[in-house]
Amino acid sequence: MTTSGTAGQGLSLTPFHGLRYVPERVGSLAAVTSPPYDVVVRPDGVDHLESADPHNIVRLILPQADTPAARNEQAARTLHEWLAKGVLSSDPEPALYVYEQRRLGMLQRGVIGALALSTADAGIVLPHEDVMPDVVTDRAGLMRATSANLEPLLLTYRGDDPDTGAAAVVERTAQLAPLLSTTTEDGFRHRLWAITDPDELATVTADLSHRQALIADGHHRWATYLRLQEEHDSPTPWDFGLVLLVDTARYPLQVRAIHRMLRRLPVADALAAVDGHFRVHPVDGPLPLALDALADAAERGNAFLIAGDGTFHLVTDPDPALLDTTVRHDRPEAWRRLDATVLHATLLDALWNIPDAPDQITYIHDAASTVAMAERHGGTAVLLHPVREEVVRDLARQGVTMPRKSTSFGPKPATGLVLRGLG
Repeated sequence: MTTSGTAGQGLSLTPFHGLRYVPERVGSLAAVTSPPYDVVVRPDGVDHLESADPHNIVRLILPQADTPAARNEQAARTLHEWLAKGVLSSDPEPALYVYEQRRLGMLQRGVIGALALSTADAGIVLPHEDVMPDVVTDRAGLMRATSANLEPLLLTYRGDDPDTGAAAVVERTAQLAPLLSTTTEDGFRHRLWAITDPDELATVTADLSHRQALIADGHHRWATYLRLQEEHDSPTPWDFGLVLLVDTARYPLQVRAIHRMLRRLPVADALAAVDGHFRVHPVDGPLPLALDALADAAERGNAFLIAGDGTFHLVTDPDPALLDTTVRHDRPEAWRRLDATVLHATLLDALWNIPDAPDQITYIHDAASTVAMAERHGGTAVLLHPVREEVVRDLARQGVTMPRKSTSFGPKPATGLVLRGLG
């Protein structure tokens, strides 16, 4: 985000004693990492990670048991055992951590630290998506039981001169020997450095103290941080939360769509319900070609790609009168035109009568996986085109949240490289 406010009214990022895997106690660092909890959504994904190494971080972020209480107890017990056995160890000095992700021509660097919590109305950390209370309750139970921030949120801010301030510290630090370096199976190389020098820490602190940030990924975990802060009398470690801050003036993030799989709606029924209210026309496959057609259509207005029965259909050009009666008017025009807004207000609520519940809608980041799951379940895949980052930022500045799961910013930080204990 752009610079906002004065010193002391912006981001307050503080060093912490990072909890990290002891390399000699695990098979490999790559084998113990995981994507964020909400990306590892399917049981087969959890099973794959659990089998990669007995100490994979997924055993903490997605413990497997029959009840929420049992899952949380299991995660707490596992974390305690790993600490006792020296699988995880606390760094001796408090630090901020420079984190790098690199794959092919893509390079991203940022700073991991403990960020002072603030509500949206403070204008320091701005959310852009709504959250589901049951997910916050689930994450809160896990954090409460483990007394730990197990994975960093992804936040972005807009820096100024790349040769000064936090940006310069990041680049200087990245020229040194890293604490760790590993390549995960998705092809990303991850490197981590600790910033412990008092002058470098002071430079980062001063630079960030007059900036604001956008939550790129981790809205539910940020809401969880705030809920748990309310449960503890300040000052406590619960006044801070683990985040990765990326300067998108230096390292622009990629923005992708998050797709929907409607479990109980066959494609034929989905198309029949929108006929006469939207323009519906078939497009040629395979999927990459159909997604190209979606991208072209999205340049002209609302557009959705429907799949799940071996065919592809573009749904475009909604009836303006229908939008007028289904989309709320107390929001900016940019919000009313969002594909996610029209999808939820007009298609899901008005035409398909599908509630936003886990047994009805599955949110999936990968288009091919969404189509494959729809075909397996006899349901409907609704594929969306990404929202531009500047639209997200402008709405967030206005205090307007988008429908949940409207965007997927990335690359997301790997889980398991550095944790933060609160005990």
